[in-house]
Amino acid sequence: MPKGSLTQTQTQALTQTLSPQQLLVVQLLEMTTVEIEDRVRGEVMDNPALEPVEHDDMPGGEEPGDDVQPDYGTADDYDDYSGNEDIPVAASSRSWNEIPIGDTISFGDTLMEQLGELALTPQQQAVGEYIIGSLDEDGLLRKPLEEIEDELLIYNSIDADEAAILEVLGMIQTFEPAGIAARNLQECLMLQLERCSDERDVELQKRIVADYYDDFTGKRWDAIADKLGITGEECREAISEIVRLNPRPGASLTESVGFSRQQITPDFLIEVDDEDVYVSLNNAHLPSLKVSDEYMQMLDAQASGSNSEQRAAAQFLRQKIDAAKNFVSAVQQREHTMITTMKAIVGLQKQFFVSGGDEAMLKPMILEDIAKMTGFDISTVSRVSNSKYVQTPWTIYPLKYFFSDGVIKDDGTEQSVYELFRVMRELIDGEDKSNPLTDQALQEILSVQGYNVARRTVAKYREQLGIPVARLRKE
Repeated sequence: MPKGSLTQTQTQALTQTLSPQQLLVVQLLEMTTVEIEDRVRGEVMDNPALEPVEHDDMPGGEEPGDDVQPDYGTADDYDDYSGNEDIPVAASSRSWNEIPIGDTISFGDTLMEQLGELALTPQQQAVGEYIIGSLDEDGLLRKPLEEIEDELLIYNSIDADEAAILEVLGMIQTFEPAGIAARNLQECLMLQLERCSDERDVELQKRIVADYYDDFTGKRWDAIADKLGITGEECREAISEIVRLNPRPGASLTESVGFSRQQITPDFLIEVDDEDVYVSLNNAHLPSLKVSDEYMQMLDAQASGSNSEQRAAAQFLRQKIDAAKNFVSAVQQREHTMITTMKAIVGLQKQFFVSGGDEAMLKPMILEDIAKMTGFDISTVSRVSNSKYVQTPWTIYPLKYFFSDGVIKDDGTEQSVYELFRVMRELIDGEDKSNPLTDQALQEILSVQGYNVARRTVAKYREQLGIPVARLRKE
Protein backbone atom coordinates (compact mmCIF):
# COMPACT_ATOMS: atom_id res chain seq x y z
CA MET A 1 0.00 0.00 0.00
CA PRO A 2 1.52 3.41 -0.96
CA LYS A 3 2.71 5.51 1.90
CA GLY A 4 0.15 8.03 3.08
CA SER A 5 -2.77 6.38 1.32
CA LEU A 6 -6.15 6.33 2.97
CA THR A 7 -8.40 3.33 3.43
CA GLN A 8 -12.08 3.25 4.20
CA THR A 9 -13.70 0.53 6.25
CA GLN A 10 -17.30 -0.03 7.12
CA THR A 11 -18.47 -1.44 10.42
CA GLN A 12 -21.97 -2.21 11.57
CA ALA A 13 -23.09 -1.69 15.15
CA LEU A 14 -26.50 -2.13 16.77
CA THR A 15 -27.55 0.79 18.92
CA GLN A 16 -30.91 1.91 20.20
CA THR A 17 -31.76 5.46 21.14
CA LEU A 18 -34.82 6.02 23.26
CA SER A 19 -36.97 9.09 22.78
CA PRO A 20 -37.41 11.48 25.71
CA GLN A 21 -40.93 10.09 26.22
CA GLN A 22 -39.64 6.51 26.26
CA LEU A 23 -36.93 7.47 28.74
CA LEU A 24 -39.57 9.07 30.96
CA VAL A 25 -41.65 5.89 30.90
CA VAL A 26 -38.61 3.80 31.80
CA GLN A 27 -37.71 6.11 34.67
CA LEU A 28 -41.22 6.01 36.11
CA LEU A 29 -41.44 2.24 35.73
CA GLU A 30 -38.32 1.78 37.85
CA MET A 31 -39.79 3.86 40.68
CA THR A 32 -41.45 2.43 43.76
CA THR A 33 -44.80 3.65 45.05
CA VAL A 34 -43.17 6.16 47.39
CA GLU A 35 -40.84 7.42 44.66
CA ILE A 36 -43.62 7.89 42.09
CA GLU A 37 -45.70 9.78 44.64
CA ASP A 38 -42.77 12.15 45.25
CA ARG A 39 -42.19 12.52 41.51
CA VAL A 40 -45.83 13.37 40.84
CA ARG A 41 -45.84 16.00 43.58
CA GLY A 42 -42.66 17.48 42.15
CA GLU A 43 -44.07 17.62 38.63
CA VAL A 44 -47.25 19.32 39.84
CA MET A 45 -45.16 21.95 41.63
CA ASP A 46 -42.83 22.52 38.67
CA ASN A 47 -45.42 22.58 35.89
CA PRO A 48 -48.46 24.83 36.38
CA ALA A 49 -50.13 23.18 33.37
CA LEU A 50 -50.29 19.94 35.33
CA GLU A 51 -52.74 19.71 38.19
CA PRO A 52 -54.26 17.03 40.42
CA VAL A 53 -57.90 16.14 39.91
CA GLU A 54 -60.13 17.25 42.76
CA HIS A 55 -63.08 15.15 43.91
CA ASP A 56 -65.51 17.89 42.95
CA ASP A 57 -64.21 17.79 39.38
CA MET A 58 -65.42 14.22 38.89
CA PRO A 59 -68.62 13.95 36.85
CA GLY A 60 -71.36 11.68 38.09
CA GLY A 61 -69.70 10.89 41.41
CA GLU A 62 -66.82 8.99 39.81
CA GLU A 63 -63.79 8.17 41.87
CA PRO A 64 -60.63 10.22 41.43
CA GLY A 65 -58.61 9.07 38.51
CA ASP A 66 -61.42 7.80 36.32
CA ASP A 67 -60.83 10.50 33.69
CA VAL A 68 -57.11 10.00 33.25
CA GLN A 69 -56.18 6.68 34.80
CA PRO A 70 -56.46 3.63 32.52
CA ASP A 71 -59.38 1.26 32.86
CA TYR A 72 -57.73 -2.05 33.67
CA GLY A 73 -60.95 -4.01 33.45
CA THR A 74 -61.01 -7.66 34.41
CA ALA A 75 -58.81 -10.51 33.34
CA ASP A 76 -61.35 -11.32 30.63
CA ASP A 77 -59.82 -8.42 28.71
CA TYR A 78 -56.52 -10.31 28.49
CA ASP A 79 -57.32 -13.20 26.18
CA ASP A 80 -53.66 -14.21 25.84
CA TYR A 81 -53.43 -15.15 29.50
CA SER A 82 -53.87 -18.85 28.79
CA GLY A 83 -56.55 -19.74 31.28
CA ASN A 84 -55.92 -17.00 33.83
CA GLU A 85 -59.05 -15.06 32.95
CA ASP A 86 -60.41 -15.42 36.50
CA ILE A 87 -58.01 -12.90 38.00
CA PRO A 88 -59.87 -9.61 38.23
CA VAL A 89 -58.38 -6.26 39.11
CA ALA A 90 -59.66 -4.71 42.29
CA ALA A 91 -60.40 -1.02 42.59
CA SER A 92 -57.00 0.67 42.34
CA SER A 93 -57.87 3.42 44.81
CA ARG A 94 -58.05 1.12 47.83
CA SER A 95 -55.62 1.80 50.63
CA TRP A 96 -53.93 -0.79 52.78
CA ASN A 97 -51.75 -0.12 55.76
CA GLU A 98 -48.02 -0.22 55.37
CA ILE A 99 -46.27 -3.18 56.96
CA PRO A 100 -43.34 -2.23 59.14
CA ILE A 101 -40.35 -4.49 58.58
CA GLY A 102 -37.85 -3.42 61.21
CA ASP A 103 -36.51 0.08 61.55
CA THR A 104 -33.25 0.13 59.62
CA ILE A 105 -32.63 1.50 56.15
CA SER A 106 -32.77 -0.78 53.16
CA PHE A 107 -30.03 -2.86 51.60
CA GLY A 108 -29.93 -0.64 48.53
CA ASP A 109 -30.06 2.56 50.56
CA THR A 110 -27.05 1.45 52.61
CA LEU A 111 -25.00 0.95 49.47
CA MET A 112 -26.34 4.10 47.82
CA GLU A 113 -25.24 6.13 50.83
CA GLN A 114 -21.73 4.76 50.50
CA LEU A 115 -21.80 5.46 46.76
CA GLY A 116 -22.77 9.05 47.49
CA GLU A 117 -19.63 9.52 49.57
CA LEU A 118 -17.40 8.98 46.53
CA ALA A 119 -16.28 11.71 44.14
CA LEU A 120 -17.80 10.33 40.94
CA THR A 121 -18.60 11.68 37.52
CA PRO A 122 -22.29 11.69 36.55
CA GLN A 123 -21.69 8.61 34.37
CA GLN A 124 -19.89 6.76 37.16
CA GLN A 125 -22.74 7.61 39.52
CA ALA A 126 -25.29 6.21 37.07
CA VAL A 127 -23.23 3.06 36.48
CA GLY A 128 -22.81 2.57 40.23
CA GLU A 129 -26.54 2.89 40.84
CA TYR A 130 -27.23 0.37 38.08
CA ILE A 131 -24.74 -2.11 39.52
CA ILE A 132 -26.27 -1.79 43.00
CA GLY A 133 -29.71 -2.32 41.53
CA SER A 134 -28.46 -5.48 39.80
CA LEU A 135 -27.20 -7.20 42.97
CA ASP A 136 -29.08 -10.31 44.03
CA GLU A 137 -30.43 -11.08 47.49
CA ASP A 138 -27.03 -12.39 48.58
CA GLY A 139 -25.39 -9.10 47.64
CA LEU A 140 -23.57 -10.68 44.69
CA LEU A 141 -23.41 -9.46 41.09
CA ARG A 142 -24.28 -12.51 39.02
CA LYS A 143 -25.14 -10.53 35.89
CA PRO A 144 -22.27 -10.53 33.34
CA LEU A 145 -20.56 -7.19 32.74
CA GLU A 146 -21.28 -7.48 29.02
CA GLU A 147 -24.99 -7.64 29.78
CA ILE A 148 -24.76 -4.59 32.05
CA GLU A 149 -22.89 -2.75 29.31
CA ASP A 150 -25.65 -3.51 26.78
CA GLU A 151 -28.48 -2.58 29.15
CA LEU A 152 -26.83 0.70 30.14
CA LEU A 153 -26.56 1.67 26.48
CA ILE A 154 -29.95 0.46 25.25
CA TYR A 155 -32.17 1.40 28.19
CA ASN A 156 -30.29 4.26 29.83
CA SER A 157 -28.36 5.77 26.89
CA ILE A 158 -25.12 5.42 28.88
CA ASP A 159 -22.12 4.45 26.76
CA ALA A 160 -19.85 2.80 29.34
CA ASP A 161 -17.47 0.07 28.20
CA GLU A 162 -16.59 -2.96 30.28
CA ALA A 163 -13.45 -1.31 31.68
CA ALA A 164 -15.46 1.66 32.95
CA ILE A 165 -18.03 -0.63 34.55
CA LEU A 166 -15.28 -2.71 36.13
CA GLU A 167 -13.72 0.45 37.59
CA VAL A 168 -16.96 1.42 39.34
CA LEU A 169 -17.54 -2.18 40.42
CA GLY A 170 -14.14 -2.14 42.10
CA MET A 171 -15.20 0.93 44.08
CA ILE A 172 -18.43 -0.72 45.23
CA GLN A 173 -16.51 -3.82 46.29
CA THR A 174 -14.77 -1.67 48.90
CA PHE A 175 -18.12 -0.94 50.59
CA GLU A 176 -19.44 -2.51 53.74
CA PRO A 177 -20.15 -5.33 54.31
CA ALA A 178 -16.97 -6.96 53.00
CA GLY A 179 -17.57 -9.18 49.99
CA ILE A 180 -20.43 -7.10 48.60
CA ALA A 181 -20.83 -6.97 44.79
CA ALA A 182 -18.57 -9.99 44.23
CA ARG A 183 -19.26 -11.81 40.99
CA ASN A 184 -18.98 -15.28 42.49
CA LEU A 185 -18.31 -16.97 45.81
CA GLN A 186 -14.57 -17.20 45.21
CA GLU A 187 -14.29 -13.46 44.65
CA CYS A 188 -16.57 -12.87 47.65
CA LEU A 189 -14.20 -14.79 49.92
CA MET A 190 -11.15 -13.07 48.46
CA LEU A 191 -12.65 -9.61 49.02
CA GLN A 192 -13.21 -10.45 52.66
CA LEU A 193 -9.71 -11.85 53.09
CA GLU A 194 -8.25 -8.70 51.51
CA ARG A 195 -9.71 -6.73 54.41
CA CYS A 196 -7.76 -8.82 56.90
CA SER A 197 -4.23 -8.12 58.12
CA ASP A 198 -1.20 -9.48 56.26
CA GLU A 199 -0.37 -12.11 58.82
CA ARG A 200 0.95 -15.43 57.56
CA ASP A 201 -2.28 -17.31 58.22
CA VAL A 202 -4.30 -14.80 56.22
CA GLU A 203 -1.87 -15.07 53.33
CA LEU A 204 -2.26 -18.84 53.52
CA GLN A 205 -6.04 -18.49 53.38
CA LYS A 206 -5.73 -16.23 50.35
CA ARG A 207 -3.58 -18.78 48.54
CA ILE A 208 -6.06 -21.55 49.24
CA VAL A 209 -9.00 -19.53 47.89
CA ALA A 210 -7.10 -18.04 44.96
CA ASP A 211 -5.08 -21.04 43.77
CA TYR A 212 -6.83 -24.13 45.11
CA TYR A 213 -10.48 -23.14 45.11
CA ASP A 214 -11.67 -26.33 43.40
CA ASP A 215 -9.88 -28.42 46.01
CA PHE A 216 -11.37 -26.21 48.71
CA THR A 217 -14.95 -26.61 47.48
CA GLY A 218 -14.30 -30.33 46.99
CA LYS A 219 -13.01 -30.57 50.58
CA ARG A 220 -9.76 -32.13 49.43
CA TRP A 221 -7.84 -30.85 52.42
CA ASP A 222 -4.97 -33.34 52.13
CA ALA A 223 -4.41 -32.37 48.50
CA ILE A 224 -4.25 -28.70 49.48
CA ALA A 225 -1.76 -29.44 52.27
CA ASP A 226 0.47 -31.43 49.91
CA LYS A 227 0.43 -28.73 47.22
CA LEU A 228 1.24 -25.99 49.74
CA GLY A 229 3.79 -28.05 51.62
CA ILE A 230 2.12 -27.55 54.98
CA THR A 231 0.90 -29.91 57.66
CA GLY A 232 -2.64 -31.19 57.75
CA GLU A 233 -3.25 -29.30 60.98
CA GLU A 234 -2.10 -26.01 59.44
CA CYS A 235 -4.38 -26.63 56.49
CA ARG A 236 -7.38 -27.44 58.68
CA GLU A 237 -6.83 -24.29 60.75
CA ALA A 238 -6.73 -22.15 57.62
CA ILE A 239 -9.83 -23.85 56.23
CA SER A 240 -11.69 -23.33 59.51
CA GLU A 241 -11.10 -19.60 59.20
CA ILE A 242 -12.20 -19.48 55.57
CA VAL A 243 -15.50 -21.21 56.28
CA ARG A 244 -16.24 -18.57 58.91
CA LEU A 245 -16.41 -15.95 56.16
CA ASN A 246 -19.82 -14.82 54.97
CA PRO A 247 -20.80 -16.31 51.58
CA ARG A 248 -23.87 -14.05 51.53
CA PRO A 249 -22.75 -10.52 52.48
CA GLY A 250 -26.15 -9.16 51.53
CA ALA A 251 -27.84 -11.40 54.10
CA SER A 252 -26.76 -9.09 56.92
CA LEU A 253 -28.82 -6.35 55.30
CA THR A 254 -31.84 -8.33 54.17
CA GLU A 255 -34.51 -10.63 55.56
CA SER A 256 -34.60 -14.33 54.78
CA VAL A 257 -36.79 -13.84 51.72
CA GLY A 258 -34.62 -11.00 50.56
CA PHE A 259 -36.55 -7.82 51.23
CA SER A 260 -35.26 -4.82 53.10
CA ARG A 261 -35.65 -4.30 56.81
CA GLN A 262 -37.51 -1.03 56.55
CA GLN A 263 -40.96 0.51 56.54
CA ILE A 264 -42.10 -0.93 53.24
CA THR A 265 -44.89 0.59 51.24
CA PRO A 266 -46.19 -2.17 48.95
CA ASP A 267 -46.62 -1.41 45.28
CA PHE A 268 -49.32 -4.04 44.75
CA LEU A 269 -52.17 -5.32 46.89
CA ILE A 270 -53.57 -8.84 46.82
CA GLU A 271 -56.92 -9.97 48.15
CA VAL A 272 -57.97 -13.63 48.23
CA ASP A 273 -61.57 -14.81 48.41
CA ASP A 274 -61.72 -18.60 48.21
CA GLU A 275 -60.50 -19.34 44.68
CA ASP A 276 -60.55 -15.72 43.54
CA VAL A 277 -57.40 -13.58 43.67
CA TYR A 278 -57.82 -9.81 43.28
CA VAL A 279 -54.98 -7.56 42.18
CA SER A 280 -54.67 -3.80 42.57
CA LEU A 281 -52.07 -1.08 42.64
CA ASN A 282 -51.45 0.64 45.94
CA ASN A 283 -52.01 4.10 44.51
CA ALA A 284 -54.53 5.57 46.96
CA HIS A 285 -52.07 8.38 47.78
CA LEU A 286 -51.19 9.01 44.15
CA PRO A 287 -53.30 11.89 42.85
CA SER A 288 -54.93 11.62 39.47
CA LEU A 289 -53.62 14.17 37.03
CA LYS A 290 -54.97 16.29 34.22
CA VAL A 291 -53.87 19.15 32.04
CA SER A 292 -55.04 22.48 33.43
CA ASP A 293 -58.20 23.75 31.73
CA GLU A 294 -57.08 27.28 32.51
CA TYR A 295 -53.79 26.78 30.69
CA MET A 296 -55.60 25.31 27.68
CA GLN A 297 -57.83 28.36 27.54
CA MET A 298 -54.81 30.65 27.88
CA LEU A 299 -53.14 28.86 24.99
CA ASP A 300 -56.20 29.30 22.77
CA ALA A 301 -56.25 32.99 23.57
CA GLN A 302 -52.54 33.58 22.95
CA ALA A 303 -52.37 31.39 19.84
CA SER A 304 -54.94 33.59 18.12
CA GLY A 305 -52.74 36.65 18.66
CA SER A 306 -50.48 38.08 16.01
CA ASN A 307 -47.78 40.03 17.87
CA SER A 308 -44.44 38.58 18.98
CA GLU A 309 -45.26 38.64 22.69
CA GLN A 310 -48.40 36.58 22.14
CA ARG A 311 -46.51 34.10 19.96
CA ALA A 312 -43.80 33.74 22.64
CA ALA A 313 -46.44 33.28 25.31
CA ALA A 314 -48.21 30.67 23.20
CA GLN A 315 -44.95 28.79 22.68
CA PHE A 316 -44.28 28.76 26.43
CA LEU A 317 -47.81 27.57 27.22
CA ARG A 318 -47.63 24.89 24.55
CA GLN A 319 -44.36 23.55 25.99
CA LYS A 320 -45.85 23.31 29.47
CA ILE A 321 -49.03 21.68 28.19
CA ASP A 322 -47.11 19.16 26.07
CA ALA A 323 -44.93 18.30 29.07
CA ALA A 324 -48.06 17.82 31.17
CA LYS A 325 -49.68 15.57 28.57
CA ASN A 326 -46.51 13.50 28.22
CA PHE A 327 -46.22 13.05 31.97
CA VAL A 328 -49.86 11.99 32.34
CA SER A 329 -49.40 9.53 29.49
CA ALA A 330 -46.22 8.12 31.07
CA VAL A 331 -47.96 7.64 34.42
CA GLN A 332 -50.83 5.85 32.69
CA GLN A 333 -48.44 3.61 30.78
CA ARG A 334 -46.53 2.82 33.99
CA GLU A 335 -49.72 1.75 35.78
CA HIS A 336 -50.90 -0.33 32.84
CA THR A 337 -47.53 -2.09 32.62
CA MET A 338 -47.39 -2.65 36.38
CA ILE A 339 -50.88 -4.12 36.72
CA THR A 340 -50.56 -6.25 33.58
CA THR A 341 -47.29 -7.73 34.83
CA MET A 342 -48.69 -8.42 38.30
CA LYS A 343 -51.77 -10.09 36.81
CA ALA A 344 -49.51 -12.41 34.85
CA ILE A 345 -47.48 -13.28 37.95
CA VAL A 346 -50.65 -14.05 39.90
CA GLY A 347 -51.92 -16.06 36.95
CA LEU A 348 -48.91 -18.37 37.07
CA GLN A 349 -48.71 -18.48 40.87
CA LYS A 350 -52.43 -18.53 41.65
CA GLN A 351 -52.26 -21.71 43.74
CA PHE A 352 -49.62 -20.12 45.94
CA PHE A 353 -51.94 -17.20 46.74
CA VAL A 354 -55.03 -19.37 47.13
CA SER A 355 -53.13 -21.65 49.52
CA GLY A 356 -52.22 -18.73 51.74
CA GLY A 357 -48.54 -18.67 50.86
CA ASP A 358 -47.55 -22.34 50.76
CA GLU A 359 -44.07 -22.42 49.19
CA ALA A 360 -44.77 -25.89 47.85
CA MET A 361 -47.37 -24.31 45.55
CA LEU A 362 -44.87 -21.97 43.90
CA LYS A 363 -44.20 -22.84 40.29
CA PRO A 364 -40.86 -22.32 38.57
CA MET A 365 -41.04 -18.93 36.87
CA ILE A 366 -38.52 -16.74 35.09
CA LEU A 367 -38.74 -13.26 33.61
CA GLU A 368 -39.15 -14.70 30.12
CA ASP A 369 -42.35 -16.49 31.16
CA ILE A 370 -44.00 -13.22 32.16
CA ALA A 371 -42.61 -11.43 29.11
CA LYS A 372 -44.26 -14.00 26.83
CA MET A 373 -47.59 -13.73 28.65
CA THR A 374 -47.73 -9.95 28.60
CA GLY A 375 -45.95 -9.22 25.34
CA PHE A 376 -43.52 -6.96 27.19
CA ASP A 377 -39.77 -7.01 26.77
CA ILE A 378 -37.84 -8.97 29.41
CA SER A 379 -36.14 -5.76 30.53
CA THR A 380 -39.57 -4.22 31.14
CA VAL A 381 -40.63 -7.15 33.33
CA SER A 382 -37.31 -6.87 35.15
CA ARG A 383 -37.94 -3.20 35.90
CA VAL A 384 -41.39 -3.95 37.28
CA SER A 385 -40.00 -6.75 39.45
CA ASN A 386 -36.99 -4.88 40.77
CA SER A 387 -37.46 -3.19 44.16
CA LYS A 388 -41.23 -3.71 44.05
CA TYR A 389 -43.33 -5.40 46.75
CA VAL A 390 -46.75 -7.01 46.98
CA GLN A 391 -48.86 -7.12 50.13
CA THR A 392 -50.97 -10.20 50.73
CA PRO A 393 -53.41 -10.86 53.57
CA TRP A 394 -50.67 -12.74 55.48
CA THR A 395 -47.37 -10.99 54.67
CA ILE A 396 -45.44 -8.88 52.19
CA TYR A 397 -43.14 -10.21 49.47
CA PRO A 398 -40.66 -8.72 47.04
CA LEU A 399 -41.71 -9.53 43.49
CA LYS A 400 -38.35 -11.21 42.95
CA TYR A 401 -39.50 -13.84 45.45
CA PHE A 402 -41.84 -15.33 42.86
CA PHE A 403 -39.12 -15.84 40.26
CA SER A 404 -37.08 -19.02 40.58
CA ASP A 405 -35.60 -21.79 38.49
CA GLY A 406 -37.23 -25.15 38.37
CA VAL A 407 -36.02 -28.56 39.47
CA ILE A 408 -36.97 -31.51 37.27
CA LYS A 409 -37.91 -34.59 39.29
CA ASP A 410 -37.44 -38.13 38.08
CA ASP A 411 -41.14 -38.41 37.29
CA GLY A 412 -40.83 -35.51 34.86
CA THR A 413 -42.66 -32.95 36.99
CA GLU A 414 -41.07 -29.56 37.60
CA GLN A 415 -40.88 -28.12 41.10
CA SER A 416 -39.90 -24.64 42.23
CA VAL A 417 -36.51 -24.37 43.89
CA TYR A 418 -38.37 -23.17 46.99
CA GLU A 419 -39.91 -26.61 47.37
CA LEU A 420 -36.43 -28.10 47.30
CA PHE A 421 -35.34 -25.52 49.88
CA ARG A 422 -38.18 -26.68 52.13
CA VAL A 423 -37.20 -30.34 51.79
CA MET A 424 -33.56 -29.54 52.51
CA ARG A 425 -34.48 -27.56 55.62
CA GLU A 426 -36.60 -30.43 56.90
CA LEU A 427 -33.78 -32.92 56.33
CA ILE A 428 -31.23 -30.76 58.10
CA ASP A 429 -33.59 -29.91 60.97
CA GLY A 430 -34.20 -33.60 61.54
CA GLU A 431 -30.60 -34.80 61.15
CA ASP A 432 -28.51 -36.41 63.88
CA LYS A 433 -26.52 -33.44 65.17
CA SER A 434 -23.73 -35.73 66.32
CA ASN A 435 -23.37 -36.90 62.71
CA PRO A 436 -24.88 -34.16 60.48
CA LEU A 437 -25.65 -34.73 56.84
CA THR A 438 -22.92 -33.80 54.38
CA ASP A 439 -23.78 -32.26 51.02
CA GLN A 440 -23.14 -35.65 49.43
CA ALA A 441 -25.51 -37.34 51.89
CA LEU A 442 -28.16 -34.69 51.23
CA GLN A 443 -27.76 -35.19 47.49
CA GLU A 444 -28.21 -38.95 47.85
CA ILE A 445 -31.35 -38.57 49.99
CA LEU A 446 -32.82 -36.03 47.59
CA SER A 447 -32.04 -38.37 44.70
CA VAL A 448 -34.01 -41.15 46.42
CA GLN A 449 -36.93 -38.70 46.78
CA GLY A 450 -36.80 -38.01 43.06
CA TYR A 451 -34.88 -34.71 42.99
CA ASN A 452 -32.25 -34.91 40.28
CA VAL A 453 -29.69 -32.40 41.57
CA ALA A 454 -25.90 -32.53 41.73
CA ARG A 455 -23.89 -32.29 44.94
CA ARG A 456 -22.53 -28.88 43.91
CA THR A 457 -26.12 -27.68 43.42
CA VAL A 458 -27.02 -28.93 46.89
CA ALA A 459 -24.03 -27.05 48.31
CA LYS A 460 -25.11 -23.88 46.51
CA TYR A 461 -28.68 -24.13 47.80
CA ARG A 462 -27.44 -24.84 51.33
CA GLU A 463 -25.35 -21.67 51.18
CA GLN A 464 -28.33 -19.71 49.92
CA LEU A 465 -30.31 -20.95 52.91
CA GLY A 466 -27.55 -19.68 55.19
CA ILE A 467 -26.85 -23.17 56.55
CA PRO A 468 -23.20 -23.95 57.40
CA VAL A 469 -21.37 -27.07 56.25
CA ALA A 470 -21.94 -30.33 58.13
CA ARG A 471 -18.71 -30.06 60.12
CA LEU A 472 -19.82 -26.75 61.62
CA ARG A 473 -23.29 -28.12 62.46
CA LYS A 474 -21.86 -30.93 64.54
CA GLU A 475 -22.73 -30.81 68.25
